Amino acid sequence: MPRSGAEARRRLQQAALELYRERGFDRTTTAEIAARAGLTERTFFRHFPDKREVLFDGEADLRAALTQAIAAAPDGLQPLDLLLHAFREVEHLLEDNRPFAEPRLQVIAATPALRERDLAKAASIAEAAAEALRRRGVPARPAGLAAHIGWATFHQAAQAWIDDSSQSLDAHLLQAFADLRTLCLTALAGDPGR
Repeated sequence: MPRSGAEARRRLQQAALELYRERGFDRTTTAEIAARAGLTERTFFRHFPDKREVLFDGEADLRAALTQAIAAAPDGLQPLDLLLHAFREVEHLLEDNRPFAEPRLQVIAATPALRERDLAKAASIAEAAAEALRRRGVPARPAGLAAHIGWATFHQAAQAWIDDSSQSLDAHLLQAFADLRTLCLTALAGDPGR
């Protein structure tokens, strides 16, 4: 038996991921996950409210760290630069979890109910970032827009990092935000109404 709650949680996550990849998410039960981890189903439910949340563990920590990083960012940054600064502060949370990230994304991509949950979690993080921007004085509409665009850019950088590990997550993040700036400048330059 695991000596700590953290070890039990890790074993449950690993067992779930293995079973989801072998059998598919829909054909895997919490009892099977617990048995594979060498634990009881009751222990599973001490750590996770349902079998979906095994794949989304850490989302609350990421949201909290991101909102704190936005609050602590230097003054004078524009909203997207502020978000880039904050994402760079929290990227270690993804880097520390890389062995779990790639197979997790594969399972989510193959399961419609999990894609829906992933979108809901992403919206929750973007809304928390928008609120953190508003607390820093960014007006509501630009704060919401920046947060959602920023999160989409961060997500694209994280996927690029999973696909290409020859560069760091930070390098992919910087490139994604540079691409976003280029897109914005190109759109403004091509708009005769501006």
